[in-house]
Amino acid sequence: MAGSPLLDDLRAALGDEAVLTDPDLLRLHRRDEADLCAAGTPLVVVRPRDTAQVVAVVRAAARHGVPVVPQGARTGLAGAANAVDGAVVVSTVAMTAIREIDPVARIAVVQPGVVNATLARAVREQGLYYPPDPGSWESSTIGGNVSTNAGGMCCVKYGVTTEYVLGLEVVLASGEVLRTGRRTAKGVAGYDLTRLFVGAEGTLGVITEVTVALRPAPEESLTMVAVFGSTAGAGTAVAGIAERGLTPSLLELLDRTHLRAIEAYRPMGLRTDAQALLLAAADTGPRAADDLARVAEVCAAAGAQEVYAATDAVEAAALLQARRLAHPAMERFAVDTYPDGNGGLIIDDVAVPRGALATLLDGVARIATECGVPIGVVGHAGDGNLHPNIVVDRADPASLERGRRAFDEIIRLGLELGGTCTGEHGVGLLKRDWLAREIGPVGVRVHQAIKAALDPAGLFNPGKVI
Repeated sequence: MAGSPLLDDLRAALGDEAVLTDPDLLRLHRRDEADLCAAGTPLVVVRPRDTAQVVAVVRAAARHGVPVVPQGARTGLAGAANAVDGAVVVSTVAMTAIREIDPVARIAVVQPGVVNATLARAVREQGLYYPPDPGSWESSTIGGNVSTNAGGMCCVKYGVTTEYVLGLEVVLASGEVLRTGRRTAKGVAGYDLTRLFVGAEGTLGVITEVTVALRPAPEESLTMVAVFGSTAGAGTAVAGIAERGLTPSLLELLDRTHLRAIEAYRPMGLRTDAQALLLAAADTGPRAADDLARVAEVCAAAGAQEVYAATDAVEAAALLQARRLAHPAMERFAVDTYPDGNGGLIIDDVAVPRGALATLLDGVARIATECGVPIGVVGHAGDGNLHPNIVVDRADPASLERGRRAFDEIIRLGLELGGTCTGEHGVGLLKRDWLAREIGPVGVRVHQAIKAALDPAGLFNPGKVI
């Protein structure tokens, strides 16, 4: 490996310290957090610091016919960042500059390796707000958020990442640098190339700079919790909240499995006897209390056993932290469920119209029984996006088969209800077949035509999305 012409080219362009070939580091960069997705071992991991170095990497890889797999913090849950054997992994973790925060234009310009929470805190110091907040916001990067079109807990009111991406700088497979979008509040010139790359999961280019829109920072939110005797009852409440024209800034669901897992992982006095909990918040200033009171009324009418408001900001923050702990808590629950630490999660990510949420929740419970696997449900109930977490025994082929069958049945139900196979985690490796079913043969051909036009050799993140 030491004498590889490709490695020589990379070291000449980036320096030895940015070209990593240590076997332990290569293993570390094989995959993201998606369980049970195939992953290869890369030839090398590179850590460029600027666009020019990314250009040099892409051109060197193209000369040698080697695949290029972009990676951020590897917090994804669909296998989109998984390496293939012999690939060049382009890690953006060294591209961490916040180049500009403009409070007049309400924009920020950042490199892709900037962590979501870092940007959020930086703009907050200037009275501004970057709304997209995936559960992994303390570690996930803006580039990864853009590449997967990440969502988060505030999506019910503020929308997902794509609504805040004004422009991009992207290195194409040719080694050329493309700038898309704008800095202005309005702009309709030409095709919307920015949105083409948002959610493309690194299959069309390597993002090297992102211009995002910001909002004025909202006032401190008020938070409440509604406790339900059934998950379907919580789903009915969500539909009622939407029907009343209410738009909370956060509306999250945790089922009993997650409540128990979180309480075991980090005790905080959660109601583990409840079948479901709805966590809601409002941040509309003087109207927040009235809005939250109306949400509480809807929950009570839908059968909530108890509705209570957070007494102060500390309690509200603790409730939000409980929701953010859902994924690590379920990972621990899976490990503890099966002997020898072989428990794992297959994480679904299905979204349906809000009016179909109760039907989906009932269906997930039925599928869990029919397939004989534990399934916990958590998600962004306010926009109909749920994450059924299917618990399997990695060491038992029969358990894996039952888990995969449950995964497929949940997506099939979601599509039948007018939904989509992924609300925010992306397609990656996990949902390629389901994407094809969702968009149909014409949609597949259009995807393939775009890919062929921008990456004719098929070197960018091969095997992902389509």
